[in-house]
Amino acid sequence: MSLKARITEDMKSAMRAKETARLGAIRLLLAAIKQREVDERIELDDAQIVAAIDKMLKQRRDSIAQFEAAGRQELADIEHFEISVLQAYMPEAASDEEIDALIAKAMVDTGAAGVKDMGKVMAAVKPELAGRADMAQVSTRIKARLVG
Repeated sequence: MSLKARITEDMKSAMRAKETARLGAIRLLLAAIKQREVDERIELDDAQIVAAIDKMLKQRRDSIAQFEAAGRQELADIEHFEISVLQAYMPEAASDEEIDALIAKAMVDTGAAGVKDMGKVMAAVKPELAGRADMAQVSTRIKARLVG
């Protein structure tokens, strides 16, 4: 079953179970997928859907930080719930050891010697880690390895 079909089935089951909060989060996800499909005139595959979910998760995390800074905990709680719903559709997260091994392999494969080669290393690890790790943290790790 494709990821889009699974999301649609989960929406139907949330409707039947009258889980309004979960239903709302799933509908937001489906709307984002549909919007991208209409804008680009394509049918999204699972990898592109994971990228869309990843973008939504990042937006939610940014919103949480702003809501908590403004003292709006009730809005931050809604965003936390949406993250928990969206996270269910993401692939299993990569372990720290797996990330380090992929970075080491990419550094050897690309012949990276310094920070100027960071783009090459990022390009090599991104397909392997897309949706499975926070790419900002991966970037920080790569930079630390290239500098030190």
